[in-house]
Amino acid sequence: MGLALGLLAGTGLLLIWLAVTSPGQPRPAGPGRLRTLLDSAGLRSTSVGGLLTVGVVSGAVAFLAVQLLSRTVTVAAAFGLLGTYLPVALVAGRARRRQRELAEVWPEAVDNLASAVRAGLSLPEALGALGQRGPEPLRPAFRAFATDYQLTGRFGECLDRLKDRLSDPVGDRVVEGLRIAREVGGGELGALLRNLSTFLRDHARTRAELESRQTWTVVGARLAVAAPWAVLLLLSFQHEVIGRYSSTAGALVLLSGGGACLVAYRLMVRIGRLPVERRVMS
Repeated sequence: MGLALGLLAGTGLLLIWLAVTSPGQPRPAGPGRLRTLLDSAGLRSTSVGGLLTVGVVSGAVAFLAVQLLSRTVTVAAAFGLLGTYLPVALVAGRARRRQRELAEVWPEAVDNLASAVRAGLSLPEALGALGQRGPEPLRPAFRAFATDYQLTGRFGECLDRLKDRLSDPVGDRVVEGLRIAREVGGGELGALLRNLSTFLRDHARTRAELESRQTWTVVGARLAVAAPWAVLLLLSFQHEVIGRYSSTAGALVLLSGGGACLVAYRLMVRIGRLPVERRVMS
């Protein structure tokens, strides 16, 4: 009995040691935040390097313009940093607008799918038809799906590429629902699509109402952050006043003011922010 317990204990310690010392399988690296942001904005053809290059050029132009205007390096550097971040902010705004636009048209797209299936088309044919008769923002992605399916005939792989082109949380749910319906089969696809359309329409309506109530918080936060920098830019026309920021104390004032603006903006937006839909099935 004691020998058996000793063997079991030794085997357990050996398994623990192997689990600790054995190298784990590396996880596949996902796309970076900037790549995900570009895809969500519908800018798949734009590289991350291109976005960074535009940011550097924008920052350099802002730095030179404010330097010529104010003749104060610290102030020019502050606006140079703002100019560097500007392209990223514009892409992020475009991504949010695109997500809202797609959320509004997905119910119509699902209704078209349900009608096509009810008319006797197969699911791949119904998806390909959305490239011609679906909502305008979704047509390019579904036209590419139709081309992929004609070339390969592999429905699952074509759905994966469709999800990548859409880069949309709602699109992920729709695509995965269609994948399950295709794999399981049965005659309930029409009912599933109608229920999905109703759910998406109710969800989009509720979120639009909440976002309309939240707008004043976001606008107020942006105005509160932009106001001091607009005043600083106007002061750049008065060289005697703006020159005071060239000292160490002036640089500290700019640094602390920029940090306070950043923290206050993030805090205000976070307080009034709605839950962000994430691509959990990408």
